Amino acid sequence: MQKTSATLNVSVINFAMSKSPLRILHLAPCRPDEQSYGLQQRTLHVSRALEQLGEVTVTVVGFDNRCGNPAGKQANEFQKYDFVELLEAPRRRLKERLGFWVDSRTPNPHGQVIDPSARVNLLESLENYDLVWVHHLRTANVFQHWRWPRSVLDIDDLPSNFQRTAFLKGESPKVRWKAGLQMLAWRRRERFLAERFCVLAVCSEDDKKNLPKTAPVHVIPNGFERPGVEPYRALSNPPRIGFIGPLGYPPNLRGIQWFVKECWPRIKSRVPEARLRLVGKGSEGVMKPKGPDIDGLGWIADTAQEIATWNLMIVPLHMGGGTRLKIAEGFSRKCPIVSTTLGAYGYGVADGRELLLADAPETFASACVELMEQPAQGIALAERAWRQFLDKWTWEIIEPRIIAAAEDGLRRSGQREARVENTVLKAGGK
Repeated sequence: MQKTSATLNVSVINFAMSKSPLRILHLAPCRPDEQSYGLQQRTLHVSRALEQLGEVTVTVVGFDNRCGNPAGKQANEFQKYDFVELLEAPRRRLKERLGFWVDSRTPNPHGQVIDPSARVNLLESLENYDLVWVHHLRTANVFQHWRWPRSVLDIDDLPSNFQRTAFLKGESPKVRWKAGLQMLAWRRRERFLAERFCVLAVCSEDDKKNLPKTAPVHVIPNGFERPGVEPYRALSNPPRIGFIGPLGYPPNLRGIQWFVKECWPRIKSRVPEARLRLVGKGSEGVMKPKGPDIDGLGWIADTAQEIATWNLMIVPLHMGGGTRLKIAEGFSRKCPIVSTTLGAYGYGVADGRELLLADAPETFASACVELMEQPAQGIALAERAWRQFLDKWTWEIIEPRIIAAAEDGLRRSGQREARVENTVLKAGGK
């Protein structure tokens, strides 16, 4: 007897659901349950999205296995967790140093490796996973393994772009010359990424343009959690300018040093009572710039109340790659922002629409004073940015992009269609 359409559909679903859940390995550069900062936020939300598809094992490849926030809300969220320790391995021999410049397939391009036994164990285990999500090119390269089957590379920080900014803004001719050579070397390496990984993911359309047009590239923006309630403003008196980010990250440190040296005196001459508030790991220690009107607050678990008191947030960066999550965080708090052009890179925002952009010290300082003296202008900027945030940069908006990249990796690696269908069912049809 011929089966009805309904019977056929039930048979397909039963066949899909009879398969074991997808097994996904997330090779991450940090723990998802660490103290919150840009890289950790992306790691956390990628892990959460992948859990919509199957069983996720998070393996962190890093220098320190300690959890910076064990009592936080994400603690113990991911039951399957492993750690592989990074080891410093500088390229000391002339052959090793020359190899980086002339051969795009040379191992150890970052001067870091992992223990040989850990490397063998992990590479042998790859066959046990239906999909491997690799976060950061360094995470893949330290295994000295060229071809990653069934993989997605989340290359949220293109090395060539980072070196390009150092080439343009380096503090000395020697630094700029070396960065220029490294930029060219990394660009050659990045041309091979589609050969090494099934699917690539970047943070912005701007980054996508820097990869080969034939490469399978998904754009997965950086974002921030949507607040449970609409943000409020409780501006402080005296006025406050705020910065958020770990000062152990060189672009953050150099950006704040530039701001304090070049912009802060200009601002103080016009608004003498203004204070600078620094939030992030290291901002309370020796890296904090000196000054009686500069407050280093260190890491704060929930920044909402602090940012609500700021007249504006600054993003004074001149170096770095990828996109700055602090932009999305500022938008999510309805905090007016003054940023350099590079600081807002990849978001598709415009000067005078969602924020103010300035690169020279004089114009950057003037923009800060303008928002302190004309709060209505800051409110208008923040409202437009808030609406853009809700449309584009909440993690719940971004999650389907993560799932789409993972499913593309499954298809391109030849996984059975029934397994892909099963993941769609588990993800609620997303």
